[in-house]
Amino acid sequence: MNRPVARGVPREGPLLSALLLSTLAELLLIPAQTQAAVRVQTGPTPIINGDAKSNGDITVSNEKLAFALAVGSPVPYGVPRGAIVDVAPVRDGQIGHDHVVFADFIPNNWSAWPNTYHRVTILEQTPDRAVIQAVRDWGMCTITTTYTLASNSDHIEIKTTMHNEGDTPLPNLLSGLTLWPQGGFIFPVPGLAGITESAATAALADRVSAYDADWTITLHAPYFDHVGDGSRDMYALHTLAPGATRTFEGWLQVGTRGDLAPVVAAEIERRHLPAGTVLGVVTDPDGHPVDEPVVVVKREEKPYAWALGDHDGHYNLPLPTGDYVLYATGKNWSQSAPVPLRIETHADLTHDFHDLEKAGQVQLHVKDSKGAPLDARISIKEGQRPLVEYLGRRTFFTALEPKGQADLTLAPGNYVLTVSSGGGFYSAPEDVRLTVKSAATQPVDVELTRQFDPRTQRWFAADLHHHADQAEAVTPPEDLARSQLAAGLDLLFVSDHDSTVNHAALQRIARQRDIPFIPSVELSPSWGHFNAYPLTPSQRLRIDTSTADVSAIFKEARRQGAIVIQVNHPFIPYGYFASLEAHVAPGGFNPGFDLVEINATVPDDDAKVLHWLWKEWNAGQHYYLSGGTDTHDVWADESGRVRTFAHVEGKLTPQSFARALREGHGYVSHGPLVFPTYMFGTTLVGKPKEPLDLGFELGSVAGLRRAELVGGGQVVQTRDFPPGSMRVQVLFEVPAPVARWYQLIVEDNQGGKAYTDPIWIETHE
Repeated sequence: MNRPVARGVPREGPLLSALLLSTLAELLLIPAQTQAAVRVQTGPTPIINGDAKSNGDITVSNEKLAFALAVGSPVPYGVPRGAIVDVAPVRDGQIGHDHVVFADFIPNNWSAWPNTYHRVTILEQTPDRAVIQAVRDWGMCTITTTYTLASNSDHIEIKTTMHNEGDTPLPNLLSGLTLWPQGGFIFPVPGLAGITESAATAALADRVSAYDADWTITLHAPYFDHVGDGSRDMYALHTLAPGATRTFEGWLQVGTRGDLAPVVAAEIERRHLPAGTVLGVVTDPDGHPVDEPVVVVKREEKPYAWALGDHDGHYNLPLPTGDYVLYATGKNWSQSAPVPLRIETHADLTHDFHDLEKAGQVQLHVKDSKGAPLDARISIKEGQRPLVEYLGRRTFFTALEPKGQADLTLAPGNYVLTVSSGGGFYSAPEDVRLTVKSAATQPVDVELTRQFDPRTQRWFAADLHHHADQAEAVTPPEDLARSQLAAGLDLLFVSDHDSTVNHAALQRIARQRDIPFIPSVELSPSWGHFNAYPLTPSQRLRIDTSTADVSAIFKEARRQGAIVIQVNHPFIPYGYFASLEAHVAPGGFNPGFDLVEINATVPDDDAKVLHWLWKEWNAGQHYYLSGGTDTHDVWADESGRVRTFAHVEGKLTPQSFARALREGHGYVSHGPLVFPTYMFGTTLVGKPKEPLDLGFELGSVAGLRRAELVGGGQVVQTRDFPPGSMRVQVLFEVPAPVARWYQLIVEDNQGGKAYTDPIWIETHE
């Protein structure tokens, strides 16, 4: 089949530069009211903080929204060009900030890779409407997407056709549109919250919303029957026969407030649903209006939507006909009592809420048994936890300064707070019960006892896969540091996708707290992700990860100073090892990496990682383990719940830590602690007919359950421990003949495991 040639980015020249400057000058002189209706601009986007920065990129805007397509600019995660990379609301004629990483059509579950070309064409450009077409390939498929924006519309119409031009069917594809926001929060498909990947039979609507207090972006996807990635990706499961075409239609709706009432109204109109309206006012018991109250709606006992009221406490929410439960709340207010309501067709139902109370203050001080302040993580285990996340957090951290102190604003009521320092590795979390009274302040002291301190034996820990606030991650550097310090980690670490912009901020925080900082980057092509560290801080990438092959990726990592290259989540659909198996990794297998990751987000892959390493160890290859949480949001995930321990003699630095891991002096743990008699990664020399003694000291605040000694890829001995065993000395007497290497796997009473690097064995007569 003949393929169209990919259109390149226009080369800048004097004439093009002059035209761009002239166009920009003209735009700045046009009054806002004359800029209404639809406009199409070519060049760097006017969207604030937008990523479409190339002269070939295209921005489309109207009175309510603006979006930009990456024609020349790279798209995050190696997604092919032609995708939406910027979306912003428009207020009073002014284009606002970008709120998406990308919004794109995904042919099969993760990415539009493999791809060899893209073409983006402006099909229509009038004050009433703009239509842009993006064409690209995906293997033997042609993917054609049209983006349409009409005057005064609050949504982008998206239509994608997927045509199989090959000779073989493509079975069991998960295809559809996806929305990856930049910052803010996610309200997943109603009815499917908490579900990672599933059929959508329990869905209450066909939408997913990204939002914050001052914006919403909602993907409406009526074709979908499956969800992925925490119910944010909306797919259809299908098989595409040779020569067949499948069409997908969806809409991106943009709002200027954190209000889902317009989203529900659009859903009612689009689906022609019978509907009514509920409206009213929200006040405190004395009749004072609540400023911008939020009225939350549940359907079938599951969150469905909410309305954001005005400054006088009034709200108005259209709803499809049916039975609901509503409650009112607000920022720094309690939740009202829930109220069951039935919405009738074409009827307005009035309901007021008058029982909201102002929040109280809790001043939390966390210390150890000697009175020294501790960095800590605090989460609401029981008590009011806001559904609408811009109203308040469910998780908190003590401040960087003063250490060990957290000031919490909580709605009145009874609470159980779980306070943790050391992430459950060195001390057990403590549950604290308290009652918060309206408009009152109370101090609370919490004492935690540290039961283990691996640092005294020169064992240090880091979370070696952690994001801050780049791409779709939402954690500012200061909060990343607070979270990692609360986890008891000995080094700060960041690995943002293809970005090093947070290195300087974290280096400053590390100096203030006298803790080493490992600057890293997650090199993120579509066919595999790799952490490189420690880097010379704050360098910029000199490659385009969306087009680079594996050799170029590794070369760039070493150029930036990396001692270690780590293969992240290697067996997920876009992991390097999975892509090698599918023959879609550009450059094939390159042995130039050092570590293979145990990733907290995909615990089912632990065994796959171990079996891959066992095969390599049996062949004498010295690849070793690393572990990380892949945290993007420290309030939703927990830093350090999987961590990598390394044994470092001498001064602890980013370089000494990385070298220890590269030499195999480490282990990865979900909880248990391991202290070996013979260091991991070293070689013991013995005689082939003599037995071998391997000793270990083990510990766990959750209690130890079992230890398995693995030799040559087989479990050769097992030790089970009695209930309550927190510290154990264990000796494995291995009879001859011995294996080429031995690894220890330890399990605690909560199912958390630790996996060690191997101890190598050489035998001589």
